[in-house]
Parts: sequence; structure tokens; C-alpha cells
Amino acid sequence: MSIINVNKSNFEEVKGSDKPVLLDFYADWCGPCRMVSPIVDEIARENPQYLVGKINVDTEAELAQSFRVLSIPTLVVMKGGQVVKQSVGAKSKAEILAMLG
Repeated sequence: MSIINVNKSNFEEVKGSDKPVLLDFYADWCGPCRMVSPIVDEIARENPQYLVGKINVDTEAELAQSFRVLSIPTLVVMKGGQVVKQSVGAKSKAEILAMLG
């Protein structure tokens, strides 16, 4: 499964997914975000049972504010349209998969 670039116009569709959703809030200038990004890409490729999206906080500030994202990277897991887990900072693949589990 490929990664979806999430923005205001497609967020409701992503939120309404039947699959668990992993959202990666990032910015291009953020070093820890660049460390997490390939891990998130790998999880998306290996786990079609999840919907994986990335949200650039610089271009989607409104979405970032709605999730109270104050630091990046922030990872959010949603199930049934509700946030079930939220984590700030770089995480390992095992830690991210545990959030989804």
C-alpha cells in the first residue's frame, strides 16, 4: 500500500477508513522526521491492512492544530475515526507497529 499525502480536502475520507490509520506529522526540515519517514514507508509497504498517511505540518497547519501537534515527528493511530494512540518523537519500527497492534 502506498502512503497518502493527507490534507484538508482528503482528511475526512482518510478518517473514515475501515482500516486502522497511521498518521505521520512531519516537516521537511525536521531531522528526526527524516529518520522516521523511511520506517513509516516500510510499514506502509509491508502492511496493507493499515492506511498510512503523512501530513506536512508546514502546509497543513490547521490539521496539525486539530491534533494538538506541538512537536514533530508526531505519530497518531486512529481507529473508527477516533484517535486511539498518539506519540511524539522518533520511534523504532517495533514501537510504531506496537502502537498499531
